[in-house]
Amino acid sequence: MERYVLTVLVENHSGVLSRVSGLFSRRGYNIDSLSVGVTDNPSFSRMTIVLRGDLYILEQIEKQLAKLVEVVSIHRCNPADTVLRELALIKVGVDVSTRVGVIETANIYRAHIVDVSKDSVVIEVTGSEDKIASLIRLLEPFGIKELVRTGLTAMDRGNRILKPDGQE
Repeated sequence: MERYVLTVLVENHSGVLSRVSGLFSRRGYNIDSLSVGVTDNPSFSRMTIVLRGDLYILEQIEKQLAKLVEVVSIHRCNPADTVLRELALIKVGVDVSTRVGVIETANIYRAHIVDVSKDSVVIEVTGSEDKIASLIRLLEPFGIKELVRTGLTAMDRGNRILKPDGQE
């Protein structure tokens, strides 16, 4: 099964996320990752949806999304032409002997220490899925207490801008 990333511009009002996610669940399709946020125009939100399937499934999803009144524009991202980023917060257990090692590991990945307590450190890291997975693997021996990831956010490189269909 291939992995696909869609960016979807939708009207920014209540119930839209529910309708989009309901479309997937009604048809038995899984969403690997979903991130949503308001755009520079408060009338619109932008969804980044990561899914797995074959080309037929992808085309069916695109057609079904296009039928939703609130969906303004759909774009299938080409990984080579797209900036893909994710954010993770990782809480790692530390003591006096391990704190420096955890901080040095975070620094190698240009991650930020955003909270420090007597027995834990919270690390914020942004980057590719591979970068985040690599950092997690290195931190596991220290003892990860909690982990949260945002899912992918995507934006095309260059001049292409996701706008309502028909607008330039």
